[in-house]
Amino acid sequence: MEYKRFENTLLVRLDQGEEILTQLEAISSAEHILLAEVSGLGAINEFTAGVYNTAEKRFSPNTFRGAYEIVSLTGTISTMNGKHYSHIHMSAGDAMGRVFGGHLSRAVISATGELVIRILNGQVDRAFDAQTGLNLFRFA
Repeated sequence: MEYKRFENTLLVRLDQGEEILTQLEAISSAEHILLAEVSGLGAINEFTAGVYNTAEKRFSPNTFRGAYEIVSLTGTISTMNGKHYSHIHMSAGDAMGRVFGGHLSRAVISATGELVIRILNGQVDRAFDAQTGLNLFRFA
């Protein structure tokens, strides 16, 4: 991974074999990011994304392996209990043009990834919400 900072924006290049969420955590720690929005694209060869079942309060993950292009990657970086917290959704297309996606749990770069991280001034923590079973923004 390499990146360059332009005031409140980071332009990030992810390299072959790197896992997206792991690199987001590393860059958030290195740059002391408390709140940001993330967008990106690139090529991956393995990813796990899922849909949250609100009735059962659990994610149903799906793992995909093969050649995929990230069609859209979007999300936020915030904190929870004083630690980095990424909430990322991603969709990726295969060679047939089929697109799969959801809440991202893991994605491994096959060629390159390009992320834009726009740092926001401030901090928003998350807290577990028993009603939804999710870690929601907590505006204090």
